[in-house]
Amino acid sequence: MSLDPLRDALAAHRPLPIPTGAILRRAAVAAILRPAPGSGAPELLFIRRAAQERDRWSGHMAFPGGRVDPEDPHPEAAAQRETREELGLDLAPWGPPVGRLSEVMARARGRVIPMVISPFVYLIDGDPALTPNPAEVAVTVWIPLDFLMRPENRTSFKPQLMGTRLVPLPCYDYGPYRVWGLTLAMVDELVKVLRAGGAGAILSGTAPLW
Repeated sequence: MSLDPLRDALAAHRPLPIPTGAILRRAAVAAILRPAPGSGAPELLFIRRAAQERDRWSGHMAFPGGRVDPEDPHPEAAAQRETREELGLDLAPWGPPVGRLSEVMARARGRVIPMVISPFVYLIDGDPALTPNPAEVAVTVWIPLDFLMRPENRTSFKPQLMGTRLVPLPCYDYGPYRVWGLTLAMVDELVKVLRAGGAGAILSGTAPLW
């Protein structure tokens, strides 16, 4: 099957940038799609961050990625480097990203962090071996896009901060895995872009991704 609808949707998308100044740091993440073994329906790769006391997002579901280092020529290079370091997955053989999503300001524990996150979308084939770095990644999981596009699967929860329950926030609970916050915002944009671009047959699982 042609991947043109999916590629075209992402290529036509105009992600919103966030101007960065001297006080803003940069980070980048990789939203990685693959065809599920057997069905061919698209799945999206998530990690659960390792529990670390000093990590603002300790234990959260996320995309692989991290800060842009001085040796990284651009955010895309940082997304690829971090994916290699966290998962042992080299994205280079699959070619450049098929698209980008809008940049987002980092937030943690209810506060804005002076860091801009750039999400890049990749397509890979097959069932690549993942070797998570236990210092950074507790677990990996592929979540079907079909699950993420169904309104009945969306729910909410009240996060707890310093013993206080905050206002309800939207999320998806996929078994023990809760997708919310910044990562959910990126997922929502990705699904919206693919739907608007006519890739609905791929998203719904009625046609294989590869």
